[in-house]
Amino acid sequence: MANGNSKILTAEQEMKIRRPIEDYVGNIQEKIDSLRADGEDKIVAVQNELDTVKRDRTLTKGEKENRLSVLRSELAKARSVEASNKGEVSKLISDAENYIKAHFDAEYYQPVKESCGQEKEAAKKKYQKRLAELETEHRQTMSKLSDHQEIKDEKYVYKNRLFDAKMTYQKDLQEIKDRKHAAFTWKYHLIDLLRMSKFTVGESQAQKWENYKYTFNRRDFFLRNGLYIAIIIIFIALCIITPLVKGSPLLTYNNVLNVLQQASPRMFLALGVAALILLAGTDLSIGRMVGMGMTTATIIMHQGVNTGGVFGHIFDFTSMPVAARAVLALVMCIIFCTFFTTIAGFFTAKFKMHPFISTMANMLVIFGLVTYATKGVSFGAIEPSIPNMIIPKLGGFPTIILWAVAAIAIVWFIWNKTTFGKNLYAVGGNPEAASVSGISVFAVTVGAFVLAGILYGFGSWLECLRMVGSGSAAYGQGWEMDAIAACVVGGVSFTGGIGKISGVVVGVFIFTALTYSLTILGIDTNLQFVFSGIIILVAVTLDCLKYVQKK
Repeated sequence: MANGNSKILTAEQEMKIRRPIEDYVGNIQEKIDSLRADGEDKIVAVQNELDTVKRDRTLTKGEKENRLSVLRSELAKARSVEASNKGEVSKLISDAENYIKAHFDAEYYQPVKESCGQEKEAAKKKYQKRLAELETEHRQTMSKLSDHQEIKDEKYVYKNRLFDAKMTYQKDLQEIKDRKHAAFTWKYHLIDLLRMSKFTVGESQAQKWENYKYTFNRRDFFLRNGLYIAIIIIFIALCIITPLVKGSPLLTYNNVLNVLQQASPRMFLALGVAALILLAGTDLSIGRMVGMGMTTATIIMHQGVNTGGVFGHIFDFTSMPVAARAVLALVMCIIFCTFFTTIAGFFTAKFKMHPFISTMANMLVIFGLVTYATKGVSFGAIEPSIPNMIIPKLGGFPTIILWAVAAIAIVWFIWNKTTFGKNLYAVGGNPEAASVSGISVFAVTVGAFVLAGILYGFGSWLECLRMVGSGSAAYGQGWEMDAIAACVVGGVSFTGGIGKISGVVVGVFIFTALTYSLTILGIDTNLQFVFSGIIILVAVTLDCLKYVQKK
């Protein structure tokens, strides 16, 4: 230890207390390496060579077979050596791990940890002393000055010196943090070599937690999670207020199911528009798509002959089997929604038109056509047997939730496991670079709009089943705001190329739960728009701050 009672270690002292562990485990590692040379190491080398020979098109069939035969013989021999040395290797690994467990924490890591703690205190005192010195110097200098410009210059110099002192202090703290982190990870470096990168679940979690603490930044944390924290506080407040005002708790099993049930059709809409936002776009026609889909589905699945007409024609689908009507309604919803999203996608991709314009045109056309065709009337209820057949409640559990879960799984797979999904991120991040690398920006853009149309069709069909009909052109007004806001709150960035399906799911639940909670409290619908608007503004502001910080 250095300087009397101080527990601050110099670099030489740290290496001195570390050396016994390094030497002991290092000697064992050498023995293990020698045993693995003709076993595990040889197996890896031969397998790599086998793969190379299999892909080598310069060899004749006979040459390739001969070479593969020799390599397979070497592989079998290496596996035999591995099997014979397995017991000895395991024994050596166990010996090294027991030594690490007995000596690493007590003899090395804890002294380094205590040293780092004292170094932080010393760095803080040094910083405070420097601030006091600078303040004294500044006062003395200011007392000698009378000229306005000189005073202004001195204040500027003083401010820069304070900044330099702060940077030095932060640099010292980072070096201490690096030292402590390096000491912690050294243990897992030794285990990594011993076990060839095989860690237990506990060891993996310990490393993740340490890495999280090491990379944690308060400002970044609040930029990423500040909105969620605020919303959680709002929900806690609502859970406290609701029993006082309404006499019943907010957070009950039935209320949670109701939120999930309401969120399920909206999940399809949010998943659809999320891909467009990922391309730095949006869709203003979602609400009108829902109205069109609801009207279409209600007309086809209507209970009895339709009471309203389309362009003056009264439809009657009662002669069709109930299941066939349900399938036809779904197909027509998807066709209509996909038709209009494809048109918007074409104009967006072909003429570089902003989606705001192309989807706004869609919104106006759809609403105008549906309202004109139906004269704005509501088409009443659908056959009650259809919802009971497709989205029944099993023991009180609404199975419509399972449809949303399936949609989440499918869209997650498309985004993360397909070429289209990877291209979606690439085009959203940098369309020029994606085009240069051979990706068809046109195809990806139109594909995203087509996918959105399919999801809108499914969502409007499910909403029709949930509400047992009542389709009209006005239904779904404002739903585009909820879908877009859910994506933004869930971390899908308007700057493009950034977003996760999990974020979209969280965003939908947040907005649905907030709306449901405010409705239970009896908050006016117009005031609910105010809450939603504030949340959107804060979410986009935080997103912009993250973007500016990266720039």
